[in-house]
Amino acid sequence: MKVEQIYTGCLAHGAYYIESKGEAVVIDPLRDYKPYTEKAEKEGAKIKYILETHFHADFVSGHIDLAKATGAPIVFGPTAQPEFEAYIAKDGEELKLGDVSIVVLHTPGHTMESTTFLLRDENGKDHAIFSGDTLFIGDVGRPDLAVKTDLSKEDLAGHLFDSLRNKIMTLADDVVIYPGHGAGSACGKNLSEEKWDTIGNQKKTNYALREDMTRDEFIAEVTDGLLPPPQYFPKNAVMNKKGYQSIDTAFESGLKALEPRAFEAAANETEALILDTRKAENFAAGFIPNSINIGLDGDFAPWVGALITDINQPILLVTDEGREEEAVTRLARVGYDHSIGYLSGGLNAWREAGFETDTIDSINAVQFSNEYQTGKTIVVDVRKPGEYESEHVENAISIPLDFLNHQMEKFSNMGGKIYVHCAGGYRSMIAASILKARGFNNLTDIKGGFNSIKKTDIPVTDYVCPSTLAQ
Repeated sequence: MKVEQIYTGCLAHGAYYIESKGEAVVIDPLRDYKPYTEKAEKEGAKIKYILETHFHADFVSGHIDLAKATGAPIVFGPTAQPEFEAYIAKDGEELKLGDVSIVVLHTPGHTMESTTFLLRDENGKDHAIFSGDTLFIGDVGRPDLAVKTDLSKEDLAGHLFDSLRNKIMTLADDVVIYPGHGAGSACGKNLSEEKWDTIGNQKKTNYALREDMTRDEFIAEVTDGLLPPPQYFPKNAVMNKKGYQSIDTAFESGLKALEPRAFEAAANETEALILDTRKAENFAAGFIPNSINIGLDGDFAPWVGALITDINQPILLVTDEGREEEAVTRLARVGYDHSIGYLSGGLNAWREAGFETDTIDSINAVQFSNEYQTGKTIVVDVRKPGEYESEHVENAISIPLDFLNHQMEKFSNMGGKIYVHCAGGYRSMIAASILKARGFNNLTDIKGGFNSIKKTDIPVTDYVCPSTLAQ
């Protein structure tokens, strides 16, 4: 028996490959399905099942393309109603895989179709669970992401309580937990950096598995402090339920090399968004006017999903040479299939063709410290609320990047130069690029973000200042 976790950091996502006696299953595959078929071929195995723990909201699963490529059935748990061919397994049903078996455990709560898959070894002993978004390491799945349900988040949290107590916590303490996500995922509140654990240890350390916890206490704690989910979540969930075009179609469109004049013509004719995926410092030094920067060397796909509100938006790409396919792949993973080409030769070719570029003022923390002392600075902190509340520049205004699109009027009322920072510089450049594209020119990005600012003599505080322009 072989169990392999295939972890993708950008999405904080764990897919799984299980193999026994030349038969394999893939659990919760990503959209780009070929690595799974190539792996099975390399191992001399045949993919027998494609198991889906639920209709995912934070990424588009590769189940449909993988099924077409392998002939393996897509398996959901009870109550799932996909709008494509799939096998709906019964609660407690056992799926044979070589010398081992996988038991279907219906565990509603995160969503009503949510299912945990229990792996039993060659001797019939419970070995591991693949819990999807039902149980994480250190947390449980948020109960407010179900597709079109008449149940409240409190109703779903109640179902989750029952599922954990009746289906998972009754298993032996040495059973391994392989979750669907780790730290950084928006599918939970407090996910651990650890990628797996045992049920016994989680009973001791996971707040949601406390044995003395009542149902009402569980519901209150699990639903407390939930931030609104990223806007693309319900769109991805619908795609996973209804079906989608092949990722190969996205590649055909997105991997068209466009010379500068053709790139400019495409931008004008289609009103495409120009998405620059280079590093923040390279973008600041020169970019195509009105383009926005979301760097590939970061949480690229989730930020695309959070900030580009139209999932059908035509997109033109500017990338470092050789990273075009990576960009198209990572866009497709969150359902952005409408890339229409990339700038051949990159920004150098654009400049050589005589087209203009723009820049964003970017200074280091020491330079910012000198300007801060003048007392005339407007500082905007685009980190998450929890980061801001923990510690922030004195009198800084909190406008989290997640909600930037809804807070543009605040910037319109700011007089003077605006200094934007995050923790390390990745998010602040995204924010600065969006603001610049919206016509705000009085911007300065702070390189190194709050991590660098703390090393200067700029005063910081843990007092939560109101996010008002009165500051």
